[in-house]
Amino acid sequence: MLNAMSEEPQAQHGAGTPDAFERLWTPHRMAYIKGANKPTGAGPDDGCPFCDIPRMSDEDGLVVARGTSVFAVLNLYPYNSGHMMVCPYRHVSDYADLDAGETAELADFTKRALTALRKASGAQGFNVGMNLGAVAGAGIAAHLHQHVVPRWGGDTNFMPVVGHTRVLPQLLRDTRELLAGCWPASA
Repeated sequence: MLNAMSEEPQAQHGAGTPDAFERLWTPHRMAYIKGANKPTGAGPDDGCPFCDIPRMSDEDGLVVARGTSVFAVLNLYPYNSGHMMVCPYRHVSDYADLDAGETAELADFTKRALTALRKASGAQGFNVGMNLGAVAGAGIAAHLHQHVVPRWGGDTNFMPVVGHTRVLPQLLRDTRELLAGCWPASA
């Protein structure tokens, strides 16, 4: 523990060697680390959250907008505030397996997500993309989803790199409400 006046490590009682690091405890992340809400199989009835979410209320499912073939939902484990995903309702794992209507609406909803995030938060840039397959980094490989991650100058700091912690300034329900209110009628 640091002494606020001297900035020098103080003796700790217990296990470990004193160091100059503060600790930000994030026990809520254990659900993600342990794989909570992760599907148990490849089928739509095997615990797929992207199949379950559309049956929930927008508030409970963190749904920002619903379309005919796809929906936009906040990421439960976001990289940045406002991290959305655009998902087809149909349980499909490969982008090449989307039909023409699903492909068009997924693209349209991605554009609307960009517009809503710019309006709601002044996002200066975005990371947009898909991880297809577990080896490509897909946390839920059985159900296709496109990430839309807002970015701002200086948003990547020591916390995720050194502290393996993301600092989010707003509750997900509040972010969902804000983005739903900024969702454009068309792209």
